[in-house]
Amino acid sequence: SFIEESKAGIKISPLDNTFYGLSDRLVTLSGTLEEQMRAIDLILAKLTEDDHYSQNVHSPYSYAGLSHSGFHGHPYAYVLPSVATAGYNSANYAHNSSGGRYQNHQKEEAGSTVTIGVSDEHIGLVLGRGGRNIMEITQMTGARIKISDRGDFMSGTTDRKVTITGSQRAIQQAETMIKQKVDSASERETE
Repeated sequence: SFIEESKAGIKISPLDNTFYGLSDRLVTLSGTLEEQMRAIDLILAKLTEDDHYSQNVHSPYSYAGLSHSGFHGHPYAYVLPSVATAGYNSANYAHNSSGGRYQNHQKEEAGSTVTIGVSDEHIGLVLGRGGRNIMEITQMTGARIKISDRGDFMSGTTDRKVTITGSQRAIQQAETMIKQKVDSASERETE
């Protein structure tokens, strides 16, 4: 099996668990970088044997939101922080020649960045099982989302930092969707 041969952890999403706009299934790999790369080689070798896959291999798919954590032994995942209020929002700034700062007014598509806080206890709801919720938000909005590491909180709080990058519209949609996840959990807690 691929798991025995690569020594990587390999999980494939269920058939009924697809992401908005995609009919593909998600493969999550864990282990050292070498183990993950070996698993990728094995999976791709098997896929190229399939005529249907070979015909579609050059199709222009965009899987925004997928990233590698960069740490050996950690799975491919997207890690996100918790959500608080708009008071934590920050704009994307760049340095000007006088050493000051100015807001980066590039084209909307070039992207802005907003950081919000989400309570540590609710971050799992934002992420979803296997990162499903965050992947869905990323796919639906086109925003890039990064969640701070465990223990990395907004100053003076126990809220994790969630950094959302994209167009203003993508950021607003992603922020709204994240807030809805947190609000739905808060409503259940008060019942």
